[in-house]
Parts: sequence; C-alpha cells; structure tokens
Amino acid sequence: MQKFSIQTIAHIRSDFSEKFGIPRQSGILKNLQSQIIFEPEFRNADALRGLSDFSHLWLVWIFSENIHEGNFHPTVRPPRLGGNTRMGVFATRSSFRPNPIALSAVKIEKIEMTAEGPVITVSGADLMDGTPIVDIKPYLPFADSIPNASGGFTDKLTFEFLHVQIPEEELQKIPEEKRAILEKILAEDPRPAYVNDSERLFGFSFAGFEIQFTVNEKNLFVQKIHKI
Repeated sequence: MQKFSIQTIAHIRSDFSEKFGIPRQSGILKNLQSQIIFEPEFRNADALRGLSDFSHLWLVWIFSENIHEGNFHPTVRPPRLGGNTRMGVFATRSSFRPNPIALSAVKIEKIEMTAEGPVITVSGADLMDGTPIVDIKPYLPFADSIPNASGGFTDKLTFEFLHVQIPEEELQKIPEEKRAILEKILAEDPRPAYVNDSERLFGFSFAGFEIQFTVNEKNLFVQKIHKI
C-alpha cells in the first residue's frame, strides 16, 4: 500500500474546545469567525501573495480527534438520518474515514501581519480549536460552484430549528458579539440525532463558557452558563 507524508501548515483558533456543539458543516454559521495561525516555517507573507483578491478558501484539514488507523468500516450512520440508517462512508462526510481528511469552504474576512506571522481571519469554519490544517486553496466560483448539483439523501431531509430560550441573566454572561452566534448554534440542535431525552442535561463549551441545556420537543432551554 502506497503511503504519503503530510505536514501541518497551520492550526485553527476557534471558540470550540471540544467536538460537541461544532456546526455540522462549514458555512452554516456565517458570522462565526476564527483564525488560521501558521506554523513557524510557513509564516511567510509571500505564500499568501494574491490571496486577498479571493473571497473564499478551501481548507484541507485533519480529523485529529478521530484517527482510527487500520479500522476501515465501509458504512457509517449519518447523524442527520437519526443515527440508525447506514450509508456508504464515501457517500457521507463522516469523520470516520480511511484517511481522516476533511474539506471546508470558508469566507476570508481579513489577512493581517501579526507577531505570529500572517493570520487569516475566516468565517463559517466548522473546526475545533487547534485542528491541524494541511493545505489552503482559493475557492474558484467558475469551477467550484455547481448550481444544479444533486445532494443525494440530504435533498430529502427536512429540518426544523429549535426554539431557544435563554434566561437574560445567563445570556448577559456571554460577550455581546457572540450571543447571536450561540443562539444559532443551539437552534441548529447540537445533540446527536438519536438522543431524545427531555430530562437529560447536555453541555458543551463555547468561547470559554460551558453551556448547559435541556430540550423538550422543539424547545431548548438553557439552564446554566458559566465561565470555564
């Protein structure tokens, strides 16, 4: 079997310190910003020459928390299908793959030189804080956008947002510029699709806070927010 060596060129700096709560696809939370921090050997402004003329990027990154070498499974259970229906791994974007490689389209917000070298601020990323990035490519509208493409089984899915209720005293703990993003994350329902327990207390970390909530039918109730 032929193998290749891939090196990390950068890491993401985001508000998500764990997998739970991260958007299931890139671009869902368009106002969610994060930063691409390059490794020392790639902190060369010349490598980004011309990039500011593009509006979007492809990020090629590693499912660093889901590496299972030698454990190939031909089918997986997509969360959006309730976690009970099996589909071919190559018909999904599951993180459990023969090679733990992911692809995300993000919007470039700004590129600036800092003490850490060139830093790219992007919006819409679905990466956990610290996730290794192995390549960056410009998004090309004439080639990458296919208006009449079919979405397979995802075309048949229907999705209803949850009604989010956050007590004002809890919401005030979150920085104002991150409140709308938090509400959108919760409305998207971060729970596993196969879990439906109105008594269960769920929790995830976001922007340095632990968010604890319960869900009853289509209503999500934030119970507690505390600083980590």
